[in-house]
Amino acid sequence: MQIIKYILIGIFVINCLALIIITMMQAKEDSGLSGTITGSSTNNFYEKNKGRTKEGKLKKWTIILGITFVILAVAIGIVYSM
Repeated sequence: MQIIKYILIGIFVINCLALIIITMMQAKEDSGLSGTITGSSTNNFYEKNKGRTKEGKLKKWTIILGITFVILAVAIGIVYSM
């Protein structure tokens, strides 16, 4: 059981570091209060194909790593409660 704990902690640390790095690489997307007041419409070609850009891929990986973070945290909690 100790080996499983060490493996989960190792994967968890790597996941945490990757999540921090990818989150820091992302650019700020919202324009804040001024974008709300002016009502800027972003219905263009770039917004429709944003998933293929670097920002879209970073966002996708952030979501994936966030989900794995939660799953690993629950798994570690279960393993350490035994």
